[in-house]
Amino acid sequence: MKNSTLILGVGNYLQQDDGLSVHTIERLMEDKRIQEDVRIVDGGTCGLDLMQYLEGVDHLILLDAIHAGKTPGTIVHLTGDDVPAYLAMKISPHDIGLPDLMATAKLRDIYPERVTVLGIEPETIDFGIDLSETVAGKIDLFIEKIIAELDTIPV
Repeated sequence: MKNSTLILGVGNYLQQDDGLSVHTIERLMEDKRIQEDVRIVDGGTCGLDLMQYLEGVDHLILLDAIHAGKTPGTIVHLTGDDVPAYLAMKISPHDIGLPDLMATAKLRDIYPERVTVLGIEPETIDFGIDLSETVAGKIDLFIEKIIAELDTIPV
């Protein structure tokens, strides 16, 4: 049986680099390298409302701006035990719902077998809809990292 993969973007489009996933999802939806069976969802700032999308998902790729204390524009890739640590550090408005979503998924026994978090260290999360030049300049490489992650999924 083929694995079910979900690319889920979270973030606030109105807070510059926190809207990274919205800008990325728009590009991914046009990318011909994405297989038809890969679902792509812009989760915005929703929390538990996203539970329905986790049903039947084996591999979740979560896209977000990640405050990891790195240089702005650094691409961050988290898996395994690093994912709960990332969820524990959430600080923006959508962050409150994301840890709850993942904890509830575990309780409901629908937590994906494999969870990967991909993001970029933001430069600014001030109000505005445009990404900073630093983060915008990394989108192409970020998309390549997402495609590479999809290529690691067993069929």
